[in-house]
Amino acid sequence: MNQVQPTYRSAAQRLRCDLREGRVTPATFGVALAEIAPSERDSWLDVLWNIAELPPDERELPRGCVPYLPCPVASVLDAVERAGVSSSDVFVDVGSGLGRAAALAHLKTGASCVGLEIQTALARAAQERAESLKLTRVQFVQGDAAETISSLATGTVFFLYCPFSGGRLERFLVGLEDVARARPIRVCCVDMPPLQAPWLARIPWSSMSVDVYRSTFFE
Repeated sequence: MNQVQPTYRSAAQRLRCDLREGRVTPATFGVALAEIAPSERDSWLDVLWNIAELPPDERELPRGCVPYLPCPVASVLDAVERAGVSSSDVFVDVGSGLGRAAALAHLKTGASCVGLEIQTALARAAQERAESLKLTRVQFVQGDAAETISSLATGTVFFLYCPFSGGRLERFLVGLEDVARARPIRVCCVDMPPLQAPWLARIPWSSMSVDVYRSTFFE
């Protein structure tokens, strides 16, 4: 974890206490976030989410899966803003790792969040963090998104930060299509090539790293 200024570390620790006491809303979190310099936000979030260092990946990741790397706070915030995530959404973080993106999306918007992570130890560690901060609308489950994404039928926003590629991504999109046929969804991609699916339309956006798509079945 990068070093964080003492002032920002103290702010993160105070916010952790407030979360445990149920005193944090999206509005108050937004105020707290605004007080953190953009260059310090990743380290600040690591303190808030109690990440001292990144754990090692499992020795045998399935073919096509990418080792865990946290998504930058700025990219998550860009995606949440462009996708219009609100408290009525169910935000699904595909390849959620230690859960930073899902936690940030929930705290910023109030949305229910589900983290789907193929590595058991990462999913367990993320769930422990959510429970320690009493984030009852944030949960993490272990599973292979390429095979199980269609079971998350309540999802309305799906977030991907390079979780996999190739045939695994193709299988994921096939399963996601089943969800999109049941309800309108948005798909947020960070640092990924364009998604090749005729039922997805890219939303125009000026970001160099974030793409947001909307499903088109209900138009």
